[in-house]
Amino acid sequence: MPICPLCNGLRVIHITCETCGIQMIENGRVMDYYDDYSPYMDIDLMKLEDGYKDSYRNHECPHFFRCPNCNRDEVVLIKE
Repeated sequence: MPICPLCNGLRVIHITCETCGIQMIENGRVMDYYDDYSPYMDIDLMKLEDGYKDSYRNHECPHFFRCPNCNRDEVVLIKE
């Protein structure tokens, strides 16, 4: 069973904002923001409804990054 290295604290990823060049802050899985119960749902089940066509099949975990300087948002698919 594949696991996300970010969700499990195995790796740190540094993403630079394309707009201002500041390091973006990782804010967790995209699906955790859907509603109050999303963080408690089965991860693989949520991947079927996350809006990213192949995230389940390709074992990718969509993570939300935000720039603290210009508030630019970006979703990065993390390989599990």
